[in-house]
Amino acid sequence: MADMTSRPLTVGFDLDMTLIDSRPGIRACYRALSERTGTYIDADLAVTRLGPPLADELVNWFPAEQVAPMSELYREMYPTIAITATPALPGAREAIDAVRETGGRTVVVTAKYEPNAKLHLSHLGIEPDAVVGDLWAEQKARALREHGAGVYVGDHVGDVRGARAAGALSVAVATGPCSAEELRTAGADVVLTDLTQLPAWLTEYRRAA
Repeated sequence: MADMTSRPLTVGFDLDMTLIDSRPGIRACYRALSERTGTYIDADLAVTRLGPPLADELVNWFPAEQVAPMSELYREMYPTIAITATPALPGAREAIDAVRETGGRTVVVTAKYEPNAKLHLSHLGIEPDAVVGDLWAEQKARALREHGAGVYVGDHVGDVRGARAAGALSVAVATGPCSAEELRTAGADVVLTDLTQLPAWLTEYRRAA
């Protein structure tokens, strides 16, 4: 393991269900999309499987040829419906601050549409050093490598795959749709209950390094 005490550490974070509880906002946006289009969407079911790209969910409710235009409509509606309805998850701000207090950098790498991801963070006063959107699972490795992230924190098995593809330590939080056991089975190096445990883990990680 590299000597993390001699150089700044960059930590990547997923967004939905890692830093923010996006279920209330996304549920409201799906219901609004359903009302506007006259197409049934089970919004309560949809928010139990957050993580993959929007199109992966919309294909369950719309014909394939309508998925792209419905994705655009959803993203247009999203800022006025979902942003203020979405809270930070416990420990989110403290986790970002803990990295900064070590002299490190933070980058949010998410499958969410990047402009909307930035709106969430701005609204909640969470200020990472960089935000990269529209990347899922192994695709996240590109941004993690570009930013030199040695750790990636996420809630989904797709985040574990992204971290491993980037050669980063996978730290998983069991705050999303995947259980702690599923995250371990997927190859997470560390599994935490939630982000409130991350500052203490980070202290021990840097001490051990």
